[in-house]
Amino acid sequence: MANEELIYRITRAVYSRLGTGADEQMVEQLVTDVYQAIEPVIGNGSSARMGDHGSTSEREREARDAGSAERLIVSVFGVDHPGIVAGVSQVLAEAGCSIIDINQTVVHGKFAMIIIADMSGARESATALKDRFRNAGGQLGVRIYAQREDIFNAMHRI
Repeated sequence: MANEELIYRITRAVYSRLGTGADEQMVEQLVTDVYQAIEPVIGNGSSARMGDHGSTSEREREARDAGSAERLIVSVFGVDHPGIVAGVSQVLAEAGCSIIDINQTVVHGKFAMIIIADMSGARESATALKDRFRNAGGQLGVRIYAQREDIFNAMHRI
């Protein structure tokens, strides 16, 4: 079973126990804790069993679709005003994260932005970054959501 599939199954099981109204942050932390606890036992799942049966492009596609624990998806929403991009970028820079991709738009005065950030050089955890984003969002007057890419992808398959 691919790691993404395992994360998806764990996420689905947690939501089935806690209900669809469960706090997303709590679900993400539970899924992360469970996965980290079992990962040493299961190893690298699909790639070890795949052997020569799958082509390189299939393996690359699976890895890309699963997402990475070292990438963070940051979503920002609110009323447009100067300084939003700078404020969010500052949090990432202070944490030692690089922006891989960024897309932002303003529609009728409403601001929306998605950032994919590389956390491989981060000096803090995704959980610590989420807290910093929550505080920055309050100061900037926007809502900022951040989630590890692998968990984001698995949760949005539900």
